[in-house]
Amino acid sequence: MERIHFNEVVTRDGFQNEPAFVPTDAKVALIDELSACGYAKIEVTSFTSAKAIPMLRDAEEVMGRIRRVPGVETTVLVPNVRGAERALESRADELNLVMSTSETHNLANLRMPREKSFGGLREVIDMARGKVPVNVSLSCCFGCPMEGDVPEAEVLRWADRFAELGVRGLTICDTTGMAHPTQVTRLTRALQQRFGNLQLTLHFHNTRGMGLANVLASVNEGITRFDGSLGGLGGCPYAPGATGNICSEDAIHMLQAMGYDTGIDLPRLLAVARSLPAIVGHDVPGQVAKAGFITDLHPAPSYVAELRVSAS
Repeated sequence: MERIHFNEVVTRDGFQNEPAFVPTDAKVALIDELSACGYAKIEVTSFTSAKAIPMLRDAEEVMGRIRRVPGVETTVLVPNVRGAERALESRADELNLVMSTSETHNLANLRMPREKSFGGLREVIDMARGKVPVNVSLSCCFGCPMEGDVPEAEVLRWADRFAELGVRGLTICDTTGMAHPTQVTRLTRALQQRFGNLQLTLHFHNTRGMGLANVLASVNEGITRFDGSLGGLGGCPYAPGATGNICSEDAIHMLQAMGYDTGIDLPRLLAVARSLPAIVGHDVPGQVAKAGFITDLHPAPSYVAELRVSAS
């Protein structure tokens, strides 16, 4: 079976929605632990303004203190040229840019129309050319909670425009957890046919409990890269009642149980996942950290032995 690559996004996408500031020391320690687990990439932080996202106001310090592990790329979200300059100064391995395929969501989330977002991100791509690879994350590719369906043609149109600018990868995001497996199968098939030369990553949320089903639908269509968030942290303010992103350890456990090679040291990752509630100060949605692996066996009740004897 083909290798599946996972990108961990908890310290950016997961933490940015947390109400209480996660100390810098805790972020650095967590990233260092995750770097030893076998991830392809770790989305470490975001070079946005401290006023916009106070949780990530320590971006430079975190990037300066983490241990760099060969084979694990540090990717960071940047909103504009200034953010990209800061990221390059901090030696990021990849820049991740974000805009929405939904006009309404883009206006709500980024406070500007899509064309203005595209123009600003094109400047970042031009500036980064020859220095560092660029990935573009397209939000709301499977639906917008304010507009409803986002046509497949619209997703492909925006993907085309960024592909023409020479980006290395595209992340197709189910930002508010509206995707279902049939829809995922259809869109990933079209994406594979059109952008097979790019790094294609799928980013699912578990808002309606279909996150892992959508991962499996993508894998069945040949997708080999996924974002996940430790413990299932994250979410979107425009998806009321939402849980977070798909849980990294739950998705990786599922795929490894099915025989896929993820390159992840799952026992080590599970130990890290079990430390997460203490870091954020509350329980997290992940299930495998609570229940253990499906291969973990438990002693039978004492009366079972008596029943065996009486049955013989």
